[in-house]
Amino acid sequence: MSQTSAATATGSAARAEALLQTFARAGYTHARPPILQPAEPFLDLSGEDIRKSLYLTTDASGEELCLRPDLTIPVARDYLASSRAGAPAGFYYLGPVFRYRGGAASEFNQAGVESFGRQDRAAADAEMLALGLEAAAAFGVTGVDIRTGDVALFAALIDALDLYPVWKRRLIKDFNRKISLAQDLQRLTLETGKTRNEYEGVLAALAGSDRKAALALVTDLMSIAGTSNVGGRTVSEIADRFLEQSTLKGGALPLHALQLIERFLGIAGEPDDAAAQLRTLAADAKLDLGAAIDQFESRTGFMAARGIDTKAIRFSTAFGRGLDYYTGFEFELHAKGGGSEPLVGGGRYDGLLTRLGAREPIPAVGFSIWMEALSQGSAA
Repeated sequence: MSQTSAATATGSAARAEALLQTFARAGYTHARPPILQPAEPFLDLSGEDIRKSLYLTTDASGEELCLRPDLTIPVARDYLASSRAGAPAGFYYLGPVFRYRGGAASEFNQAGVESFGRQDRAAADAEMLALGLEAAAAFGVTGVDIRTGDVALFAALIDALDLYPVWKRRLIKDFNRKISLAQDLQRLTLETGKTRNEYEGVLAALAGSDRKAALALVTDLMSIAGTSNVGGRTVSEIADRFLEQSTLKGGALPLHALQLIERFLGIAGEPDDAAAQLRTLAADAKLDLGAAIDQFESRTGFMAARGIDTKAIRFSTAFGRGLDYYTGFEFELHAKGGGSEPLVGGGRYDGLLTRLGAREPIPAVGFSIWMEALSQGSAA
C-alpha cells in the first residue's frame, strides 16, 4: 500500500470513528447483528425481486439464509428479540452488507441509526435528519442537497378521497415503489371493461367486495384446484389482482380524484410554502388533511429548533425512496452536483416491526449511510 493510500485509509477510519462517537453521544447503543440472516424477512418485505440481489444459502434444516443486504431489518429483529422490545430504544451500526450491484462491489460498508418506540414522532423525525447532517459533516461534507417527502400526506389524501379500497391500495403501492404515478393514473382512467373473458365469473363474484372477501374466494378456488401459487404469485397477490380488475371493470378513476391527485403531486418547495399550498388544496377540495399537515408542520418546527435551515430543504409531495415499508417522513442527502445517488437516506417505517412479528405497532424511524459515497463526497 502506498503512503497516500495508507493515509487515506487512516483518515477514513478516523472519520468513521468520529461518526460513531457522534451517535453514541446522542444516546444510541452500538448494534452488531449477525452477518448471516434468515432470508424470509427480506423476501417478504421487499418481494421476490430482491432475490436476484441476495447471496443465499440453505442450512441443514432447509432454512434459507442470506448475507445481510442491509442492516435495518437485522437491527429491528434484534430489538424485537430483546428485553427492550416495545420501549423507546435507539441503535447505531457500522458494518459490511452484501448485495449484487452489477459492476459495483457486492460487499460494501453501511452505517446508520434506527430509533424504535418513540411516540414523539415529529421530534424523532427531525432528530434523524439532524444526525444525518452531522454524519455528513463528520466526513467534511457540509454542502448537501436535502430532499424530503412524506408518504403520510399522500396516504391522507388518498384516504380522504371517495375511491374504491383497491384503488387506494394500488396508488399507495405505486407511490412507494417509485412507479410513474402520472402514467398509472392515466391508465386507470382508461382501463375499463378490458378484462379477459375467462375471468368474467370470478370478476363478477368479486365486484364490490372487500379484500378479505376476495382473499377468501380466491383461496377457496385455488384450494379446489390444488395449488398455492400461480406463476410465482401468492394467493394474496392473485386476490389483489382479481379485485383490482373487478374494480377497473366497473368504471374509470373519477376525473375529480385524478385532478386532485395531480395537483397534490405538483406541490414542492420549502416546507413552509408547501404546507400553505397543502392547506389551500384541502380547503378548496373540502378534504380533511389537517392531522397530516399538522404533523408535517410540527416536524418542520423541530427541524428549525435543531438549527437546520428549513429554507434549504427541498420538499416535494411526489418524493419517495422506493421502499414500500415507509409510512411517513422520508429524506435523502445528496452531494451538491454529485448526481442522483444519495449519501444518506432514510425515513419513518411504523409498520415494519409489526410485519417482523411485534404484537403491537411500534413507531420506528432511521437512516442509512453509504460510507463509500460519503468518503468520495468528502474528497470532492
